[in-house]
Amino acid sequence: MLFHAVIDVRRWNDFGIGTYIRNLVTALAALDRQNHYTLIVRPQDEREIAGLAANFSAAPYARPDTDLTHNLTFPLFLRRFGADLYHIPLNSVAYWMPRPYVVTIHDMSSLLFPARSDLRGTLHEERYRRGALRAARVIAVSHSTRRDLEAVLPISPDRIRTIYSAPDPAFASNHVNQASEQTVLERYSIRWPFILYAGTVRPQKNVPRLVEAFAVLRGEFESHPEYHDLRLVIIGDELSRNPSVRRAVIATRVEPFVRFLGFVPIDTLKVFYRAATIFAFPSLYEGFGLAPLEAMACGTPVVASNLPPLVEAVGEAAELVTPDNVFDIARGLRELLLDRDRRERMRQTGPLHASRFNWKDTAQDVLCVYSEIINELRNKV
Repeated sequence: MLFHAVIDVRRWNDFGIGTYIRNLVTALAALDRQNHYTLIVRPQDEREIAGLAANFSAAPYARPDTDLTHNLTFPLFLRRFGADLYHIPLNSVAYWMPRPYVVTIHDMSSLLFPARSDLRGTLHEERYRRGALRAARVIAVSHSTRRDLEAVLPISPDRIRTIYSAPDPAFASNHVNQASEQTVLERYSIRWPFILYAGTVRPQKNVPRLVEAFAVLRGEFESHPEYHDLRLVIIGDELSRNPSVRRAVIATRVEPFVRFLGFVPIDTLKVFYRAATIFAFPSLYEGFGLAPLEAMACGTPVVASNLPPLVEAVGEAAELVTPDNVFDIARGLRELLLDRDRRERMRQTGPLHASRFNWKDTAQDVLCVYSEIINELRNKV
């Protein structure tokens, strides 16, 4: 039973959500050569989807989903396609969104950790709720996110599907050019050994406590033969909106040993993952654990929070710590730094664990969701 689906891919090159969009669409294109897909794309990204299958076409749309007129202009734009269903890959659903639509929810931070308390923030939260409640299906990226959804919003459980995301396949590539990797590190003036954090820099990411834990280790390892020059590298956006991170660096007097890098391309991020002695991810809240899985795919030992969604992702393949305890974060980092054999085992087993999550399975499950909706609609006719 053929259908026409429209997918909003305007965040194709974004950090985080872009990984989901790029890999889901690519996997769908490899899996489904029959149904018709229209991809709503920013004009500057149109070339990047040109190589997909013939049943995928692009529809350029310049306005972002943060535009004030988005609630009106985007639905009007979509209605011209007369599609059987629409997929919004993050919960930024326009107010008059045509139905039926699928929305993917990656976490509940918009409701649990609202970024603003003004009128615009309130309207954003209301749109978030409405977007989920009116969806024909809601895709949750983990069972933990599904439980949060069911606890916070009155959504019927039979409309929610748990479908895992997966690391970008680029991180699982075995191709290594050591000279090229060394050049990248030199370009950023990065020296070994270093602990790496990569992700958004928001309050729930707990980066200030990571800085404090790093400061504890700096004091302990001041005369250590291997770690006396240990560094912390922080890759992430939105740093300017969260000054508590820099305040933590200043307060703990580790400014010479902490490097802040903004957004970096995926090939560069892979170099940092591979070069890091440890990847640290002591988040206070997550919807899933994609960044730790990316690090594992690169063979990098991981220290992560013992939160249910992260445990759901990393299992026993990471060193787990209590995220609200600076000294337990330091303990996890210390034990892994000092246990060379364990780090080596993690380098071997991490990629195997990360490979349990793959985009072919994700795309197959998403395609089943599309088919469910189409069958329901046509059975009503």
